[in-house]
Amino acid sequence: MSEPKKRGFINILQEFSLPLISGVAVAMTWANLDHESYEHVIHWMPIADLKIFGHLVTHHWLVNDIFMVFFFGIAAKEITESCLPGGNLNPIAKSINPLLATLGGVVGPVLVFFTGMSFLYGPTDDLETLRRGWGIPTATDIALAWLVARTVFGKGHSAINFLLLLAVADDAIGLAIIAIFYGDPHLPTRPEFLLLIVLGMAIAYGMRRAELKSWIPYIAICGPLSWLGLSFAHLHPALALVFIVPFLPGPRRDIGLFVEQDEVDRMGEELAEDLHIEHSPLHQFEHQLKLFVDLGLFFFAFTNAGVELASIGSMTWLIFGSLVIGKTTGITLMGLIGSKIGFPLPARMGVRELVMAGFVAALGLTVALFVAGAAFTDPTLLGQAKMGSLFSGFVGLTAILLGRSLGRNRRKAEEEGAGEVAATSAS
Repeated sequence: MSEPKKRGFINILQEFSLPLISGVAVAMTWANLDHESYEHVIHWMPIADLKIFGHLVTHHWLVNDIFMVFFFGIAAKEITESCLPGGNLNPIAKSINPLLATLGGVVGPVLVFFTGMSFLYGPTDDLETLRRGWGIPTATDIALAWLVARTVFGKGHSAINFLLLLAVADDAIGLAIIAIFYGDPHLPTRPEFLLLIVLGMAIAYGMRRAELKSWIPYIAICGPLSWLGLSFAHLHPALALVFIVPFLPGPRRDIGLFVEQDEVDRMGEELAEDLHIEHSPLHQFEHQLKLFVDLGLFFFAFTNAGVELASIGSMTWLIFGSLVIGKTTGITLMGLIGSKIGFPLPARMGVRELVMAGFVAALGLTVALFVAGAAFTDPTLLGQAKMGSLFSGFVGLTAILLGRSLGRNRRKAEEEGAGEVAATSAS
């Protein structure tokens, strides 16, 4: 395969989240055909009985506690760049409406979750354990939401940037929720070990002050310190790079999410050099690791999405309903409130586009699966919660079908309106 074709093929894999979707398909198929062998594979140990800091080194641990460090590191990079000049979070005034909508997209699902719990469960159920699921429907999958939004609204529509900002801010809140509320339920938090994170951040700050131009020392030295701090504190170590990535020197301006290297190349050497894009450690961190992360999402999905269809239960519908109803309603209401109090929606965004953006935000797949694994240890509840997270993937297909239908109706109305104007002019 020639280099351009190879690069084009890889871009398609990344753009359409094919590794993630393929991982879900393989996991679901395998788990329902032979669940025992599937469980054997995901709990396979490369070295028998090897432990690291009390954790058995299994396939599941390597994916969720090591690989996902880099996934959340890329998410932290996107949040960091959004705060740069030209980014969606800079200046703060233009981002007020989508940030208010983000708040609605977090609070809405939580309210629906607890309301639904009161109907689906009774006082004889283990309510304390069930309540741990509230954080699962607060998540939005950035990449899938972007892909669906671009298909629904059309490339360049302001609703895409609105939804991207909402998803990035949503995931920032999601990271905080995981860190604060989803430590190991069987082990008390040891906050004194968080000083290791502070040490890692201090070293990263020193590297930045010394104008270190490579991302590797930041990640290789400070990342493990942060990982150890979280692990020893009994918090989820997958968030380790969230505290380090913001210290990586970045470009002078945000160049946008999902910008490929060839797009940077097309900017021209002079502009790229002026903005410090080409040699920015923050840019290089994403550019050199994004393929690894995107392809690795196959293994994340394979490891976490293997749920038997028999696992469908009350928690499934509670998670799915909280995502769809909570996200759509919360985002729509807070977006409208924001526009009423002086923070308007972006151009070309009306109520219909706002509702659709809220609906697309219900795509919680990746982060929702991750939070489900942190929320529940009971296999039955975990399976039901994961199934609800997986069902949110159907939101994307539904949104695309609705978007095309609405688009056809809008074009038909425009054509009819144009015909009436022409007839009136002719008469």
